[in-house]
This record gives sequence, structure tokens and C-alpha cells, in this order.
Amino acid sequence: MKIRTGFGYDIHQLEEGRNFWLGGIKISEEVGAVGHSDADVLIHAICDAMLGAANLRDIGYHFSDKDPAFKGIDSKILLERVNDMLENKGWQVGNIDSTVVLEAPKVNPHIPEMVEVMSKILNIDRDCLSIKATTSEKMSFVGRGEGVKAYASVLIHEIL
Repeated sequence: MKIRTGFGYDIHQLEEGRNFWLGGIKISEEVGAVGHSDADVLIHAICDAMLGAANLRDIGYHFSDKDPAFKGIDSKILLERVNDMLENKGWQVGNIDSTVVLEAPKVNPHIPEMVEVMSKILNIDRDCLSIKATTSEKMSFVGRGEGVKAYASVLIHEIL
């Protein structure tokens, strides 16, 4: 069986008065990420990892921030499309390990719901999707509450 790994990273500024979408769910209405789509940094990192593993370039190549069709788009739709791209190329997600770096709001209470939402989209067992959360200990732009970033590692395998 062939297997491949991919790595993804994304970063967005935070701004008051915006909805904050993370892992496919709204976790805050007080401060949210800024972006062309809904700015779901976690889904974007996972999409990039999946695309990289399948050698399908990156999320910006497929869903340009210059294209008005993607303005405000729900990132769950992007995740579903990326999963379809992998399947069309003969690949399937084996597991995902991801980390969100954010000072506030706290991510940990929302992780079970994020896992539920994304595992359904990807048609994988919840146990195959790991989401971790950490802070940057008040250092850098993340520590000052100016932004959020996420990392993701993905293993894909041939569809049998």
C-alpha cells in the first residue's frame, strides 16, 4: 500500500466584532479571524496538508483569494472539495494531527465538536483526527492577541 504525508500551515489576523470560525464551528462572535473566506485557519492548514500529501499544490492555487466566488465561503465546503480531489486521485485520509496556536478564546472546550464536524466531512473515524491547542505564552503577535495560526500533518493512503 502506498502512503504519503503532508504538512500544512495557516495564519490569520484577528479583529474585534467578527465571527470566529475554527474547525468548522463558530467559537466566538467577539473576535474573529480576517480573510477572504470565513478565515478558518484550522481547516485551511488541514486542506494544505492534504493537498501537499497528494501533490496537488496548495489551497490558494485551488481557491484564490482573488476569486469572488470564494468571498466569505464556508471553509467546510473547501475541506469537502479538497477531500473530493484526493479521492479522485485515488487517495484517502488516514489520520490528521493538528495544532491551533491562540491566546483567547480557549479552544479546548470546542475540540470535540470540531472533531465531529470535520471527521464527518472527511468520512474518517473521530479517533483519526487529532486537534490540539496551545498558546504562545503571551509572546509574538499571537501572544498579543493579534492573530491565530494552525499547523497540520496528514497521512494519506491509497484507496483500496
